Amino acid sequence: MHLALIIAVAIGGAGGAVSRFLLSSLISSQGGGTFPWGTVVVNLTGSFLLAFVMGLSERLSLSPETRSLITVGFLGAFTTFSTLTYETLTLLREGDYLPALLYSGGQLVCGLVAAAAGFLTARIVWYALSGRI
Repeated sequence: MHLALIIAVAIGGAGGAVSRFLLSSLISSQGGGTFPWGTVVVNLTGSFLLAFVMGLSERLSLSPETRSLITVGFLGAFTTFSTLTYETLTLLREGDYLPALLYSGGQLVCGLVAAAAGFLTARIVWYALSGRI
């Protein structure tokens, strides 16, 4: 493994973690209640962006360092499965069974939809940039 690849992932990870913290904090401060909307927004945005980047990278010549910086580093640190599971557990422990089910199941289903939308958007952008639209 090359040092440049490791550094790229580390830089992307730092940016992704800070971005997640800021966006999640902003969303949480705007909404009331205890439902973890910040995590929902972060994970769905990350699902869309990962599929978008991967869809474009099939057509573009991204270096392994650039692709890893964005996908593994930034988006890997931006999204958060561990927070999803912990917040689901918290909802369950508080007896909020339906919100826990909707929160965890909803993110899976909506995450797949967001990823499909990201991939489709990448295709549309690629065709638009190549003059095929």
